[in-house]
Amino acid sequence: MSVRSEPVSAPGAGRTVLVTGGSSGLGAAVVTAVAAAGGRPLVLDRQAPADGVPWVECDLADTRSAEAATRELAERVGGLDGVVTAAGIDVPGRLADVPGETWERIIAVDLLATAAVVRAALPFLVASRGAVVTVASTLGVKAVSDATAYCAAKFGVVGFTRALAAEMAGTVGVTLLIPGGMRTAFFDERDPQYRPGADAILNEPADTAAAVMFALSQPAGCAIREMVVCADQETSYP
Repeated sequence: MSVRSEPVSAPGAGRTVLVTGGSSGLGAAVVTAVAAAGGRPLVLDRQAPADGVPWVECDLADTRSAEAATRELAERVGGLDGVVTAAGIDVPGRLADVPGETWERIIAVDLLATAAVVRAALPFLVASRGAVVTVASTLGVKAVSDATAYCAAKFGVVGFTRALAAEMAGTVGVTLLIPGGMRTAFFDERDPQYRPGADAILNEPADTAAAVMFALSQPAGCAIREMVVCADQETSYP
């Protein structure tokens, strides 16, 4: 496993990075960026990522399975240098209208799986002086109607990551990413009232992935604690 001791010529070069939700959206953009930089991406997802990317099929709502899959991938390749928790789901609606099992699945995938994967990865990251980038949302710092589950989960990711950064200071790099809306399939299955309009200004996932790579490229001892990355006319931030 590589030791993060000095900047590298290409962010992520030679590093092994586990990406949750790496088959689509921001996760897929991070996988592409890691590979383009000369690193080795690994994926946990329910769907296969790009050809040739090592992965384990995993329903992240089953947090014990998420832990086991994280350890399996890390042991298969000989360690980890980074983890990016890009997996996320949402089903907007008023609290009384969202079925309890759906509401709780959003919490499980977006928050509990984030903690589960990081927990399982920590021994490998400590050994490599590696880094974690958790993915929250602008709705993790700004609450809106019809998003109680998503806001609860993403506010939770913010608190979890800030506490993790304090806990792992000097051992593992921890960065909180707060992205705005992106041009991905994230909104496709929503009811029309909850989809961005035709004139919505969204960020490109590749641009957000570039910010993730910047965080992962920092040398040991230099911490990028938090980043907000969004289109400059993002309506949910500030």
